[in-house]
Amino acid sequence: MAEVTMVLPAMGESVMEATVLQWLKQEGDMIAEEESIVEVATDKVDSEVPTPYAGKLQKLLVQKGEVVKIGAPIAIIATEGEVQTVPTPSLAPSPVPSVSTEQSVVVSTPTYQPKDGRFYSPLVRHIAQQETISPEELSQIPGTGQDNRVTKRDLLSYLQHRPEAGMSHKLKLSEAQLAVMPEDEVVQLDRVRQVIAERMVASKRTIPHVTSFVEADVTDLVQWRAKNKEEFQKKAGVKLTYMPLLLQAIVRALQDFPLVNAWMDGDRLIKKKTINIGMAVALPDGNLVVPVIKAADQLSLVELAQAIQALADKARNSRLEPDELAGATYTVSNLGSFQNLMGTPIITPPQVAILGLGAIVKKPAVVASPEEDVIAIRQKMYLSHAYDHRVIDGALGGGFVKRVADYLERFTDWVS
Repeated sequence: MAEVTMVLPAMGESVMEATVLQWLKQEGDMIAEEESIVEVATDKVDSEVPTPYAGKLQKLLVQKGEVVKIGAPIAIIATEGEVQTVPTPSLAPSPVPSVSTEQSVVVSTPTYQPKDGRFYSPLVRHIAQQETISPEELSQIPGTGQDNRVTKRDLLSYLQHRPEAGMSHKLKLSEAQLAVMPEDEVVQLDRVRQVIAERMVASKRTIPHVTSFVEADVTDLVQWRAKNKEEFQKKAGVKLTYMPLLLQAIVRALQDFPLVNAWMDGDRLIKKKTINIGMAVALPDGNLVVPVIKAADQLSLVELAQAIQALADKARNSRLEPDELAGATYTVSNLGSFQNLMGTPIITPPQVAILGLGAIVKKPAVVASPEEDVIAIRQKMYLSHAYDHRVIDGALGGGFVKRVADYLERFTDWVS
């Protein structure tokens, strides 16, 4: 029997460490190859880590709540017979294609670094920025890590008891104000929903939201889809939904208005060259995730449809990889999937805008012609564009959403 050391594998670009949430197996348990044995959390997503070895879990090298660097040992496994060595993930940066270069930028930049002599990991600095913790406030948090380093656990513990100046989403009311009745059901928010709540409050507190609305006539788009959806499914292997058609129009508008495809970092605006579209997906448990279609501006209609279907399926089955949730430069929220006409979506920092897509409905409308205007039944939808008014004024924010509508209304002129 041989003993092998299992290390924490790479968790996606820009992820340098993870926190152990819980061990799914305990010392002495028998495990199969590729069986998940530990659940970890990064600043992007929670993931289960499978083992590359089969055998007996001999020893756990890290405990629940500890922060572990990528490539560090986490467990010792006793295996039968010879073991084929599994390479340890390299911690040195490796060459990546030009498309991926845009995805590897860490939001928590070196400029967000308290000058108190302590080391702060990218994970801790990212959470601090998301929670609008200033460098001065961060430097006052006691650290339990090596050399008094502030760990993710230290920061999350601090946030739970942060003074009211921190403006957490947790608004406490008195028993008299609550008036909970015996027949009421009290439900504790799960971890995912608490994270969503904190980030939404941070977004609304930090970003001055402005929303512009445009109604688009998508009759030609609806008719084109109805005519081509069967042939498209045979060719692409996936159904032709409205989403890839809408995304192509959005990508074109983002290319026309590059300031909308950007990140805001303090007093810096980072204009992103590659267009990575975040796509909000509602999960069966009521929570929300936003998988990212990377380099959407380089994908054909078929490739967009396939990418959307693959990410949506993985999201609903909790199989998304950390890197598939990172790097969005612009986000869309499909309000129409719930038959909502319009909405006011909340921007996800560091992005500067988000687009809500309303339901497509039949309406009587005035159709202009050289001879005379007529009233006809048309397919209409509302577009709701929320943008960061610190960097996007009404002319730009409203002009962008109008350009999306123009592309949708002239759909047959450019559809690929």
